[in-house]
Amino acid sequence: MASHTASGHERIETSNFLMIILILLTVSVGGLVEIVPLFFQRSTTEPVPGLKPYTALQLAGRDIYVREGCYNCHSQMIRPLQAETLRYGHYSMAGEFVWDHPFQWGSKRTGPDLQRVGGKYSDEWHRIHLNNPRDVVPESNMPAYTWLFNAQVDPAGMPRRLEVMRMLGVPYTAEDIRTSADAVKGKTESDALIAYLQSLGTAIK
Repeated sequence: MASHTASGHERIETSNFLMIILILLTVSVGGLVEIVPLFFQRSTTEPVPGLKPYTALQLAGRDIYVREGCYNCHSQMIRPLQAETLRYGHYSMAGEFVWDHPFQWGSKRTGPDLQRVGGKYSDEWHRIHLNNPRDVVPESNMPAYTWLFNAQVDPAGMPRRLEVMRMLGVPYTAEDIRTSADAVKGKTESDALIAYLQSLGTAIK
């Protein structure tokens, strides 16, 4: 009987270890090819014209947005498709997120995309909406966030928050950091969250 010598292809298919190594290698190379060039493109590494760092109050609101898991139901990523731009506005641009650590693109839309919500509604509308969403959107299934109206933003923690953001590349000045505690003093968490929402997407006209 003629001996049968396994081909290289057969050896790969019958070796779990070798298959795993080759899959990891393929995925790693593919990922690097797609991701690495983005670090050298100006459009993905530089802020869009008009983009400003979050104020202390807006940054506090962003932390509340993250804490409450708003990204689980709201995306901040408008794709360049007509159906999306007609509904939400100008498509999202990478330069809008260069100072977001981490970004809040999200991946699910139980509620609408919020990337261009800044300035779309008044502060009072947002207060009513957070207190009881169905007062302004009858069909909404969003929960009420009544506790945000009683909880105060902690001023003592703000300088450190801005310092960390500066270490990550956000261009906060020493004056921004020094005055951050006073900027949020006496503000509720609802004030902060609304300030953050009102800032979203406003760098793009």
